[in-house]
Amino acid sequence: MNDVRIMLVDDNAELRTTMREHLVRQEGLRVVAECGNGLEALETLGRMAVDVVILDIIMPQMDGFSFLEELGRQPPERVPQVIVVSALGRDDFIMRAIESGARFYMIKPIDLNVLTGRIREVSGQTPEGKPAAARVSLPGRAPSLDEKLASLFLTIGIPAHIKGYSFLREAVKMVIENPDVINRITKELYPGIGKRFNTSASKVERAIRHAIEVAWSRGRIDTLNKAFGCRVATKEDKPTNGEFIAMIADKLALEQRTA
Repeated sequence: MNDVRIMLVDDNAELRTTMREHLVRQEGLRVVAECGNGLEALETLGRMAVDVVILDIIMPQMDGFSFLEELGRQPPERVPQVIVVSALGRDDFIMRAIESGARFYMIKPIDLNVLTGRIREVSGQTPEGKPAAARVSLPGRAPSLDEKLASLFLTIGIPAHIKGYSFLREAVKMVIENPDVINRITKELYPGIGKRFNTSASKVERAIRHAIEVAWSRGRIDTLNKAFGCRVATKEDKPTNGEFIAMIADKLALEQRTA
């Protein structure tokens, strides 16, 4: 039997190294490529044959969900088996990944021996291979603030590849750290973000506005209200940058205090 050709897709280089070092010691498995985002992974798939993709969800340029959507447009014979490995354990994310074609969804931190077993299962190396996808939920640490933000932004439809995504994330973190800075949004918040990203305050403001408009244009207002547990927005009532940043910061700050 030929070796199973594996591609690791995760922006965490250290985790990729850990997985690769474990997998290369397993008989019949071969890591043929490593990528830091979904776009790079798609380009790599165009150049080489891969049997199994180990896929993260939160990545720059193209996240895991977008990658799965693009795979769904490819001829079936060219689509590898996908195992999602993510720190995001929300049921709706798991279902979205499975419905988009992932065979398994594993929650970080993972047991590498379990991962090896899943790879063998989806590639047909074991007689127990099952056609249905399944979730593997393993005990792990509480999600970080960055992971919570990524989860929330994905939920409401703000894609990771646009500039406003990074600026919004930084703005929320700044407001959580110093709530009063929201009252100095043009004089301190935007310039502070601009300095960190080597851009102007006006470009920061426009990019954040664009990110909010993208979320509203995707019609996920009900999802946003559900995430907050109450009606915080309507299709017609789009918040200002400051209102949106403050709303997200308040929610996450409250979660941190009550955790």
